[in-house]
Amino acid sequence: MATKLPSNPFRFGPLALDEAFTDRQAEVASLVADASNGQDVVVFAPRRYGKSSLVWRVAQELVKDDVLVAQVDLMRTPTKDQFAAKLAKTIHEELATRLWNAKERLKVFADLRVTPTITVNPNDGAVSFSFDARAATEDLDATLEELLTTLGRIAADRGRRVVLVLDEFQEVVDIDPGLIKLMRSVFQEQPEVAHIYLGSKRHMMRQIFNDENEPFWRSAKQTELDVIPPDLFAPYAHARFKDTGKELARDACDTALELTGGHPYATQELLYFLWEETPQGETADLSTIDGALDATLRSEHSHFSLIWESVSSAQKRVLQALAQEGPARPLSSDYQRRHALPATPTIQTALSALERAELVRRRARGEYQIAEPFLTEWLQRYES
Repeated sequence: MATKLPSNPFRFGPLALDEAFTDRQAEVASLVADASNGQDVVVFAPRRYGKSSLVWRVAQELVKDDVLVAQVDLMRTPTKDQFAAKLAKTIHEELATRLWNAKERLKVFADLRVTPTITVNPNDGAVSFSFDARAATEDLDATLEELLTTLGRIAADRGRRVVLVLDEFQEVVDIDPGLIKLMRSVFQEQPEVAHIYLGSKRHMMRQIFNDENEPFWRSAKQTELDVIPPDLFAPYAHARFKDTGKELARDACDTALELTGGHPYATQELLYFLWEETPQGETADLSTIDGALDATLRSEHSHFSLIWESVSSAQKRVLQALAQEGPARPLSSDYQRRHALPATPTIQTALSALERAELVRRRARGEYQIAEPFLTEWLQRYES
């Protein structure tokens, strides 16, 4: 019988679970402690920094301590009726199912302003909810308020801590800006419920939580998720190679981490292709890095092409300049002259837009650099 070869230990795209989850012990411990204490927390981080994977691990730890955890991804609930449906589903699956029998669970939803349609999948018994999208706005608002209030009522009645995780929380503005006030009015009356807010559009999250005119102003502890330092990522990478019958040369690992800057998603992606480029029983070295980077850029080509098509002409010129010479000061006359950039006001507008899109990052002393991993290499190869 043929020996089964080990599978690639690196993961990018979906959640990084179990052994694919890298470090973040300090962040996990801090969030577990905050949630257990009933402290609301907002987690800021750019896209693909592993926020969802982090909170998944936090939820695992909390459940071990008998905490009830409900999670809703607002990116997947673009309307109020869909938000209500997802909230009802997570209350049923993550809270009610752990506390009551099947008949008692559904009583939780009996008196909602808008009565849900409840469907049971005959194959696996999974329960789903839907609400009439044509219902009056005030009725959907009342239903959402009742569902959110249910979390606190369950926590108080059962003497259990409840944690509500709201992923991509900034999307609530697009669902209905009025929901921010409604949610805040409910949450501030729920001492038994800890709320964890995740967001990838940092400028929107900061406006929600840092603007004194907003209902959520100074309502939660704020945490910025950073890259994973090389001295923490390197041992993980070496161990994953070794555990699957391959080796990773130190200089190859250093080069890979230098290319990704410790960005969690990008590092997992590059290491995935580096592992694929390395034959079983062999060592990944500097010569293997080139092939892995080629494969990574092919993987990202569609993503970067869409980005390139979405930015203005001035933004394209700034990105090309930073790919050739960056970090740098695009607002300086010398830099503008070297790269034939347009006038300073145009560059300022372009940089502001690129910052909001989190394609570039502002550093100290007026310097800017491309923030999106591998975009520099892609621009040098395809758009220089």
